[in-house]
Amino acid sequence: MLETVGSLTTSPWIYAVVAVSVILDVFLPVLPSGVLVITAAAAAAAAGAAGAATPGPEQVPDILALLVCATTASVLGDLAAYRVAWRGGARLDRAIARSRRLTNAQERLGWALSRGGGLLVVIARFAPAGRSVVSLAAGAAHRRIKDFLPWSALAGMVWAGYSVSLGYFGTQWLGTTWLGTAVSVAALFAAGTLAAYLMRRPDPATAA
Repeated sequence: MLETVGSLTTSPWIYAVVAVSVILDVFLPVLPSGVLVITAAAAAAAAGAAGAATPGPEQVPDILALLVCATTASVLGDLAAYRVAWRGGARLDRAIARSRRLTNAQERLGWALSRGGGLLVVIARFAPAGRSVVSLAAGAAHRRIKDFLPWSALAGMVWAGYSVSLGYFGTQWLGTTWLGTAVSVAALFAAGTLAAYLMRRPDPATAA
């Protein structure tokens, strides 16, 4: 995948590839959207270092454009899953009822949003499949969009900022694209492991 992304980093198509991957991984969590964002950011850091010595055309990918692209795609993907679950009807309700993970997420999300705090949405953005679970649970429970959307936007900004920063600064500090990418991906997975642990913690509403 790194070779494929490397061939795209000099083309504006990299933004479309990143956007599609980030949007779709809410439905297909196996898509490595985080790895893709990190790899593109690492390539931007390497291109920036080379461009500092050799003036050339505008750098692609641009780090700010990559950040905006990943953030926007993250929010759009969340909203797509939210709307699908909102309109899912009885069939989706039965599927959620059969899934302990979705049921627990629905209950915990309702508890969090009802108290004006949706930090669970931000944490879930880093956990494997957590984004999918929370977005579907919010839609299926018909949580108000004004309660869910701001937290989804914050989650997208935090996740995109973290991923882009890992790839960009990791490559700058370590000086080698492949090493910076590898270390950054490891840090992303570490954050995902921590987020998954936090999501499995007992619900404060039921623990009290």
